[in-house]
Amino acid sequence: MILRSVYIALLLALSACSPSAPPMTEHVDTLMRAYSGEGPGAAVLVLKDGKPLVRKGYGYADLEQRVLISPATNFRLASVTKQFTAAAILLLAEDGKLSLDDRVRAWLPSLPAVADRITIRHLLTHTSGLIDYEDVIPATLTAQLHDADVLTLLEGQSKLYFEPGTSYRYSNSGYALLALIVGKASGQSFAAFLKARIFEPLQMTHTVAYEQGISEVAQRAYGYSEIDGHWQRTDQSQTSAVLGDGGIYASIDDLAKWDAALYDERLLKRASLDAAFTPATPTDDPTIEYGFGWRITGETLWHSGETIGFRNVIVRWPKRHFTVIVLTNRDDPEPYRTALKIAERYN
Repeated sequence: MILRSVYIALLLALSACSPSAPPMTEHVDTLMRAYSGEGPGAAVLVLKDGKPLVRKGYGYADLEQRVLISPATNFRLASVTKQFTAAAILLLAEDGKLSLDDRVRAWLPSLPAVADRITIRHLLTHTSGLIDYEDVIPATLTAQLHDADVLTLLEGQSKLYFEPGTSYRYSNSGYALLALIVGKASGQSFAAFLKARIFEPLQMTHTVAYEQGISEVAQRAYGYSEIDGHWQRTDQSQTSAVLGDGGIYASIDDLAKWDAALYDERLLKRASLDAAFTPATPTDDPTIEYGFGWRITGETLWHSGETIGFRNVIVRWPKRHFTVIVLTNRDDPEPYRTALKIAERYN
C-alpha cells in the first residue's frame, strides 16, 4: 500500500513538472496563431535529424465542407514544384537521355531562332532570358493554359530579355519548357515521369502533378483569398494547370520523405545533388544565389511558392539536418519569414 502511494505521488509530481505541450510546439503555435480558427490555414513541419519536432495543421483545408487541415492535407506547391522539375531533369541526365548543356531548340525546335543559344542549364538557373509567358497571354485567350500552351506562346516571341547566360530573371517560362523536355526525353508525360521516378520510389503516395480529368488530389486543400473582409475560394487561375513551374500537390508528410532523400543517394547521385545545391548564378537579391530549383542563402537551401490562394515555403539547413516547411491555402502572408522565426528556436 505504501509503495502504491509513493508511485502515485511520483506520477503526480512528474505531471505537475511537465509542460502541457512541448516548448517547440508552443513556439510554433504562437507564430501560427493567425492561421488557427475559422479561416483557411496551414500545415507546419519541423524536422531535426529526420524526426518531426512539430507536425501540425491549423485552420481549414475546405471552408465550404468544414474540413480541417491535417499533416496529410495536400496543398498546391506552386513554385516549390521547381525543385522536383529540376530533379527530373537531373535523373534524365544520369540516365544519359540528355545533357544540361543541350540546346533547348534541339528538344523543342519550334522555339524561335532567337532562342538558339539557350541551354537546359540556362532554364534551370533562370538565366535564359525567355519572355515571361504570363505577360504575353492574349486577352482573347481565357481557357486554362498547359505547358504546351506556354511553348506556343513563346514560339511567337522575337526577342529575349537578355543574351542567355549573361543575367538572371526568374522564369516560369523556363520551367514549363523543362517539363516538356522531360516528356520528350523520357517518352512519358511529365506527370507520369514524376510519379514513376520520384513519388513512387520515395513512397510519396499522395503527391501528384495534378491534371484535371486525369488525376485526383486526395485530402485536398483549396486556395482562398480575403476579399472585402471575407474568405473567398480562389483555387485556380488561368495558369494553374501549367505543371513544370508549379503544378504539384503534396503534404508535409510526403515532403518529409522528399527532404530525407536529399541527404543521400536513394534518388539522385551525389554529383547531381551537389550540382543542384551549388550556386550557379547571383539573383536580383544580393543575399540570394540560385542553383537548380533551389535558392541559396548562406547555409540555407530554400524555395517559396506563391500562386492564387496558396503561399508556401521549404527552408533547409542541411549541415544541421534541420528543415522547416510551411504550406498555406491563403493568399497572404508570404511564410518565409515565419519559417525563419520558427527555426530561431533551434538555430
